[in-house]
Amino acid sequence: MYFPFQLPTDRAFDVAGFGTNAVDFLIRVPEYPPFNSKVELIDYSQLPGGEIATAMVALQRLGLKTVYAGRFGNDAAGMFGIESLKLEGVDTAFSEVIEGALTQIAFIVIDERSGERTVIWKRDAKLAYSPDDAPLSIVENSRVLHITPHDAQACITLARRAKEIGTAVSIDLDNTFPGLEDLLPLVDVLITSAEWPSRMFGIDDKREALRALRDKYGATVVGITLGESGSLMLCEDTFVETPGFPVPGGCKDTTGAGDSFRAGLLYGLVTGASIEESARMANGVAALKCRAIGARTSLPAHDELESLLGS
Repeated sequence: MYFPFQLPTDRAFDVAGFGTNAVDFLIRVPEYPPFNSKVELIDYSQLPGGEIATAMVALQRLGLKTVYAGRFGNDAAGMFGIESLKLEGVDTAFSEVIEGALTQIAFIVIDERSGERTVIWKRDAKLAYSPDDAPLSIVENSRVLHITPHDAQACITLARRAKEIGTAVSIDLDNTFPGLEDLLPLVDVLITSAEWPSRMFGIDDKREALRALRDKYGATVVGITLGESGSLMLCEDTFVETPGFPVPGGCKDTTGAGDSFRAGLLYGLVTGASIEESARMANGVAALKCRAIGARTSLPAHDELESLLGS
């Protein structure tokens, strides 16, 4: 089965990203501490992250052309974040540095036993976009727009323009935000965390929850990530359930695994792969990402992904 829509071909970029970037402070501990306790950390590191910025790096490493529009503070973290994208080849011409703002940060506690993480984050309100700020040029120059809904009204402006000119819209969603009711009907590829559709509709059965999600908002492809178990997607009336891959060498950190999954899926879409093969690519990128600490550290190159898929 193939994605039932055509992407434009005459665009400068394969995928445009609009949404979150962050600088992550990753703290590795022997086990996640209980409330009102102390634990000695194993080590810690400062690394670039953020859902959309990470997805653009993942796609760039796989060989696509990407552009990222987002805002950074004029602090050391901001300079670190922008430079991390430039070094990967992501176009940052539409990114901005906001005077007096602090770059989004996240403190991420990683349980060494499983690689599972807990994220504590903060985003400065000065980094927010209004609809008038929405960078329409990235939509007009890209085949796919990939967003997070933190600035929902700006996302709506971009998604409406995408609908007018045939740019596909993909969203990374794991929580409820104001404006979603107006934004989601404009989305073509809607991938959420495993729990979100069930929470949204009060339906425990994952397939029925996905049907409800599709019926309410009309996205062409809806799906959920299932961690190490893989993924489940629904296109038209067909479910595509795809197992995950074991992490080579064992899981070190799940930070950014969902971002990586979405990047792998979009890579399949842009390169003309079937939904089934795109889901395998998505699970493969996510598994390879988990080889090392950090959202981007072990994002694979194209040949690494091909090797895993062929194994």
